[in-house]
Amino acid sequence: MSRALRFLFAWLLPALLVAGCGAPESESEPRVCDTDRNPFAGRVVSFTPGDAAGFGQDRFPDIVLGPPRGGGAVMGSLDVLSLGRRGEIVLELTSLAIVDGPGVDLLVFENPFGSFVETGLVAVSEDGQTWHEFPCALTDRAGGYPGCAGVKPVFSSPDSGVSATDPAVAGGDGFDLATLGVPRARFVRIRDSGANYYSGASGGFDLDAIAVVHGEPLCTE
Repeated sequence: MSRALRFLFAWLLPALLVAGCGAPESESEPRVCDTDRNPFAGRVVSFTPGDAAGFGQDRFPDIVLGPPRGGGAVMGSLDVLSLGRRGEIVLELTSLAIVDGPGVDLLVFENPFGSFVETGLVAVSEDGQTWHEFPCALTDRAGGYPGCAGVKPVFSSPDSGVSATDPAVAGGDGFDLATLGVPRARFVRIRDSGANYYSGASGGFDLDAIAVVHGEPLCTE
């Protein structure tokens, strides 16, 4: 190659690379994040009913997805799924992940009313495999069963206009990720405590819904 051609090639190569000839492939597409900000469960991962379960299964899984339909302090909702003795359900959040913010991060809604309480154990997970369970004082009736779900009445419903993500008014039982030292979670597991009343097809913990109080949009590549 002549000196002139070598000079021309050396001068043109950078320009060709800038123009894209021989340049490396472009970076992958940016992440797409959910914009709906739906705070409720989007999918049932699994449901293992226990003895005396059955109520609500004719409307499963939709009956536990979406917002709660609370009946207030003296009226238990019928928009629930009975788990039965030690029955278990795992829900996936598909729009918002729970993140640790100030105070309550997650609300779990059952259908207690008056003094009728059915307790459940709540656990969270980021990957659906490793679980962190909130401590639940099953025998502390006088103290209101701290750490358990299924204790407080539910006031939020689509008809009432009461926000399902405001712990001050929604009702239900609140859970703070800081209690477990967990920064974020995408899955929620609820298990009947085994310490409830079991009869017929509506025994045990009756799940209405869950709601994210502090969350961040879930993203896909």
